[in-house]
Amino acid sequence: MAMMEEKQAAALRQRFLEVRDRVRAAARASGRQEDAVALVAVSKTHPAEAVAELAALGHTLFGESYVQEALAKQEAVCSLMGGEAGRQVQWHFIGHLQSKKAKDVVGRFSLIHAVDSLKLAQNMQNRLAMLPVTQTGAPAGVQDVLIQVNIGREPQKSGVAIEDAASLAEDVAQMPLLRLQGFMCMPPFHCTGDMATPFFEHMRTIRDAVEHRLGMPLPHLSMGMSHDFEQAIAQGATLVRVGTDIFGTRDA
Repeated sequence: MAMMEEKQAAALRQRFLEVRDRVRAAARASGRQEDAVALVAVSKTHPAEAVAELAALGHTLFGESYVQEALAKQEAVCSLMGGEAGRQVQWHFIGHLQSKKAKDVVGRFSLIHAVDSLKLAQNMQNRLAMLPVTQTGAPAGVQDVLIQVNIGREPQKSGVAIEDAASLAEDVAQMPLLRLQGFMCMPPFHCTGDMATPFFEHMRTIRDAVEHRLGMPLPHLSMGMSHDFEQAIAQGATLVRVGTDIFGTRDA
């Protein structure tokens, strides 16, 4: 497997281990098991070699935001690591997804974090229905998804409006080929550290209310990034999306 230059690789490994330890410590501090919170290493704009380096270290969960980059990187990581090892890597799509791109991502990511409209959900459902079926005649699989909520009510940011989150969740939950797993949010960028806590708390409250309304478990809250993931964990995050603190400043 082709790898990074050793000095770069050592620094990457050190940053990753420090973040992993912080995630585990935050989980313990909130009275939860260490494995209750999954670390999504956000590798967008970073090379496949960096992903392969962390995968060789035992970390297998990575997040991407740009469709074409993500699909190319999936192939590159499989090539670098070898087929079987490369297939152990799990990919989450965490970026804004245009409805017309639904066909490119369903079935290619273990979890899609940012469903934010009924049109997008319907396009995903329709595309999944076109995929091959098993010998039993059942669809080849379902797609796990989260609904992104615009928790800060920012006009420039993606995400369903807070007031519409429950109704969108109800619609998605009725689609047989989509499996609703919970919600994702991003507080306003300037609300770092403890300033983000009220937004995370609000997102958890919305999730709990929708669980009650639908009568089904919604186990995942994807919230918290490099500058606020510890606060997110304290408010119930199960998935934290960390890029900069692991990979360093990205190029784009």
